[in-house]
Amino acid sequence: MNVEDALKKLKDEGYKYTDKRQDMLEFFSDAKRYLPAKDVLEYLQEKYKGLSFDTIYRNLSLFVELGILEMTELDGEKKFRFTCATDDHHHHLICLDCGKTKHIHTCPMETVPFGSEDFQVVGHKFEIYGYCNTCHENRV
Repeated sequence: MNVEDALKKLKDEGYKYTDKRQDMLEFFSDAKRYLPAKDVLEYLQEKYKGLSFDTIYRNLSLFVELGILEMTELDGEKKFRFTCATDDHHHHLICLDCGKTKHIHTCPMETVPFGSEDFQVVGHKFEIYGYCNTCHENRV
């Protein structure tokens, strides 16, 4: 996903274009990692005085609902990033310090037998948390 695709998706779904929404999306595009809502608020408050946390969360929730952003929870805090541009099935390694991600192209679900008649799997999420090489070196 990129900013242009995200803005088109908003328009196609009947949502208004706003400068705030575009600036939020550009912030995620530039970051290329998971970000907490407070980072988004701090970034936008310089340009939009009086911007509320509710406005940020409302837009982040909308972006997740539309498939523009992905959400995960790290240390009890929701974090967001652009949805991956690739359509192939994959999972992520996520750095706990900087929020950078790396794709894992194997799926553990392929090794787990789910032949149960009383449960129909419709989706799953698999994430591995740790530290990228840069953050690991800074911790030692």
